Amino acid sequence: MLRTVTCGELALNNLGKEVILAGWVASRRDHGGIIFVDLRDRYGVTQVVFNPESLSPDCFQQVSSLHSEDVIQAKGKVVHRPSGTENSRIATGEIEIAASEIAILNRCPSLPFEIIEEGSVSESVRLSYRYLDLRRPGMQRNLILRHKAAVAARNFLSEQGFVEIETPLLTRSTPEGARDFLVPSRLELGKFYALPQSPQLSKQILMVAGFDRYFQLARCLRDEDLRADRQPEHTQIDLEASFVEPEDIQALVEELVNRVQQAVLDKPLDRKLFPRITYQEAIAAYGSDKPDLRIDSKIEDVTDLFAGSSFEIFRKAAAEGKRVRSLAVSQIELSNTQLKVYQEKALELGAKGLAWIKVNGAEFTSPIAKFISPEILSCLAEQNHIKQGVIFFVADEPVKASVILGIFRLQLAKEFNLISEKSLNFLWVTDFPLLKYSEEEKRLVSVHHPFTAPRPEDISFLDSEPLKVRGLAYDLVLNGTEIGGGSIRIHSSELQKKVFSVLGIPEQDFQEQFGFFLKALEYGAPPHGGLAIGFDRLIATLLGLESIREVIAFPKTQKGACLLTNAPAEIADKQLKELGLRLAIPKPT
Repeated sequence: MLRTVTCGELALNNLGKEVILAGWVASRRDHGGIIFVDLRDRYGVTQVVFNPESLSPDCFQQVSSLHSEDVIQAKGKVVHRPSGTENSRIATGEIEIAASEIAILNRCPSLPFEIIEEGSVSESVRLSYRYLDLRRPGMQRNLILRHKAAVAARNFLSEQGFVEIETPLLTRSTPEGARDFLVPSRLELGKFYALPQSPQLSKQILMVAGFDRYFQLARCLRDEDLRADRQPEHTQIDLEASFVEPEDIQALVEELVNRVQQAVLDKPLDRKLFPRITYQEAIAAYGSDKPDLRIDSKIEDVTDLFAGSSFEIFRKAAAEGKRVRSLAVSQIELSNTQLKVYQEKALELGAKGLAWIKVNGAEFTSPIAKFISPEILSCLAEQNHIKQGVIFFVADEPVKASVILGIFRLQLAKEFNLISEKSLNFLWVTDFPLLKYSEEEKRLVSVHHPFTAPRPEDISFLDSEPLKVRGLAYDLVLNGTEIGGGSIRIHSSELQKKVFSVLGIPEQDFQEQFGFFLKALEYGAPPHGGLAIGFDRLIATLLGLESIREVIAFPKTQKGACLLTNAPAEIADKQLKELGLRLAIPKPT
């Protein structure tokens, strides 16, 4: 071994011990001919003292030539630091190494950025020199905590009888939502594998195979346009179990998340943070199917109050069957100019208008206040639980009105710092619609995926009123972000065919694409369900990081590029020929 100890383990109980350290030069300081080097590895930092009286001239010359990030080996004795020079900020701060030998294992050229710097380097530079970025203490901490979380998840699920089984990375292309990454086959020219968007079908087949409880830290790949903080490849904690109901999966996942948080933050969850609300309740009260419960304000339905008022716009909307929804934001002050900006924003979002009332105790200020009786104004303040601040109103179709106010709810909370950044607020959203109508595709599509089971009492609506059918689906939401989604699956081949048919997939197509899966369901498939947690997102949120790239060793940019390796890249004509491919777009010269 090139070292006998690491740079983070020595203390006073090691005084007098001769040791060999190896690591990177974090800093070098020359104090009157005696050179101090902070030697770093991933375990910590140890100060090494090079005294010319203890070293040969050649050795001391090497020490004098050291630069940041040179890799060295140092041999010496552990001694007590002189009184007054101790460093309480590091674990080894009471000792130092009196060096007797040094070996330079490798040199480092001038750095594009200092390893000790945090947050002052552009992301493109960091990703281009990711091997240097990953030496930074913050990044190493993130990835080590990610590792601990993965171990905690594996240990917990193993304790619960789950078996870790790897599923294929080369599979067939099936329409599951996003675009597949395709891999051409050299052995069967003209045919392609697809990289998995998720292990969905494989894990369901494992249930048919009788494995009962499966899990995997699965790699998932999607060739989609990358919105902010998305990655073309990510990791999820994927699990599936047989003979379960939604509550079984939810209880299991709550304890799984609890174990992960203990591993990452060294503290258990407050289990009271897992309320359950339906999709309809979430949309009505928060304007979102992934509400952020760190924000106190909720959307209220005040239609009945306006139905008898003299404010004609809202009274007419109520008479037409539309709803008047309100959102109160307490303890804020807005100028009329600011309010006009919000009104313009509401119009951009599709609202017919945005009304507002400023509240200050029993005083109400608004262009519409003169059309509303004092009694109704007081009722509005009481229903919205506000004594000082602003109440916003939108009158429209129920969902549209709530969604618009939900956007304002998030925007105003961020603008006025109304979100507790250190809070972790989990909740389950349940009873999602099974289907929705896609204006883009002009047909019904699955809200989650086509393998989600409908609620048994709603199956009769599949033919007559498919949009009324609720799915046995559930999402785990943390601080306004969906970090996990799952459902009870369809385990009947006939019901699965029925859902494909309702989705407008011709029988010939679903037999061609999913025939192997439908056949598996015919061979005694048990009732089963599961969930997948976005592992990168969960760790980043627990650590309070804005980007999942901070917990991924080698992430891509928002354009899907790896700046370290310059992928994606062109391939040689010989490789294209072997695959039977020809580029439709000429290679750039």
